[in-house]
Amino acid sequence: MALSSCLFPCWWGTFDSFGIESGLDGGADGHGLLDSRVISVFVTAFGGFGAIGIQMGLGIVGSSLMGLGGGVVLGGLVSLFARFLYKQQSSSSVGTGQLVGRTAQVIVSIAPGAVGQISCRIGEERIEKLARSKDNREIKAGAMVRVDEVAGGSVIVSIATDS
Repeated sequence: MALSSCLFPCWWGTFDSFGIESGLDGGADGHGLLDSRVISVFVTAFGGFGAIGIQMGLGIVGSSLMGLGGGVVLGGLVSLFARFLYKQQSSSSVGTGQLVGRTAQVIVSIAPGAVGQISCRIGEERIEKLARSKDNREIKAGAMVRVDEVAGGSVIVSIATDS
């Protein structure tokens, strides 16, 4: 039984490689009931509690029910804990779209019709992007600009006005 519980996660990965879908492997929170960790804990607890039941003198049905109960309880606890951990995750990545409307500083001059570079701080992260002038004017290094739009891997900027 212990050997099968160690190998079970490997078997589960085999199902995924054949495209077998159960619909229970990931909900809105990203953690599913049929997660390999939950299944492994269930199988291990089923065997362990079943063995304890046999040692206590229970019959096959009694020890199987004891194993089933232990597996469901411990598998459920692992599932709840995994859901808790998943909900605690956050993303610190900043998307390029978040630059639009923000003020940035030119760090490499933008020549007319050419590309320069800007630096913008969003939260605790500093982002540097290639930039073009919206009206094809020269913008010197150190000037403050406003990001007007995103165009591929670069941004379109205009000189920031004090309003």
